[in-house]
Amino acid sequence: MIDELFAQLRYRFGALWRKPRIDLPLFGALLALMAVGLITLYSAGDLDRGIVASQAMRFALGLTLMFVIARVPPQALRNWTPWLYAGSVAVLLVVAVLGEGRGAHRWLDLGFVRFQPSEMLKLTMPMMVAWYLHGRPLPPNWSTLFAVGLLIAVPAGLVAKQPDLGTALLIAASGAFGVFLAGLAWWRIGVLVGTAAAVVPVAWHFLHDYQRNRVLTLLDPEADPLGNGWHIIQSKIAVGSGGMWGRGWHQGTQSRLEFLPEHTTDFIFSVFAEEWGLVGVLLLLALYVFIIARCLWIAAEARDTYSRLLAGAISMSLFVYVVVNGGMITGVLPVVGVPLPLISYGGTSAVSLLAGFGVLMSIHAHRRTPAG
Repeated sequence: MIDELFAQLRYRFGALWRKPRIDLPLFGALLALMAVGLITLYSAGDLDRGIVASQAMRFALGLTLMFVIARVPPQALRNWTPWLYAGSVAVLLVVAVLGEGRGAHRWLDLGFVRFQPSEMLKLTMPMMVAWYLHGRPLPPNWSTLFAVGLLIAVPAGLVAKQPDLGTALLIAASGAFGVFLAGLAWWRIGVLVGTAAAVVPVAWHFLHDYQRNRVLTLLDPEADPLGNGWHIIQSKIAVGSGGMWGRGWHQGTQSRLEFLPEHTTDFIFSVFAEEWGLVGVLLLLALYVFIIARCLWIAAEARDTYSRLLAGAISMSLFVYVVVNGGMITGVLPVVGVPLPLISYGGTSAVSLLAGFGVLMSIHAHRRTPAG
């Protein structure tokens, strides 16, 4: 009896691991993107092998998590969603008390690992919105929108309080994408956008001085070239000096001569643009476009509402991360702490992003079939 049970378990688990659970085109594109990230990081870090090895280990952890999540059915993910969301919010409350960082409470140090809990909300937020909208009449009415608004506002407010307004807005956007994909009427979207625009002048007075300075610097970076405008000016110099073909790998001057701040994290795109030029930037953007398009295809093939909204929200969030980082380094958008996905140095963001791709892999593995 026991032997038969073990034999059955071995058969089930063997079949589970033999059956493909990943989307090979998407996985290949992610590997290519991570390879570009490590090569760029090696140059931006002035050939520091330690920083590359550290990032590679984080990629390995993220890929392991991606493979594990890919084997969890979307229905199980849906059942776990409220607990994952509640846990993420609870950790944010812990950060408010025990968090650390340079002038902000954003990081949680557990001794053996140091991570940024707000990154988890970039995944658990769209999961929660998709969970709440699943099974409810769509498009959502005002009462549903109010409830979703509360689900978004609580964690976004906690992150903004750290303060980390950029991440808070991205978290709110990841939830809003789920609402948008639920078929929200355009007139309701207009009302919500108009309300948000009307709130902006009031919200301005609640911003910290450095946050106001970032917006004012965007309008006129040359007004304080050695202070608030330094980041944007040096970044634009790096991007412009790359020209069409770039200076070549590890030949950029802005990062090597320490003119460009945060050249391994937020401004690593500037390093890439200086070294590889416009052609390299277009190729990198083409890789991102392929990944995002593939993710949207997975969303379109999803089996149920939860999977469709979640996959779509993750896809659109990735698009926003790339656009915001690209706009920041070219002086089109204010300077915010938004890393370039899988290129910038950072453990929590890379792991959470790859976990999100694990969710997409799971949705792909359980997509609609012609017979179904």
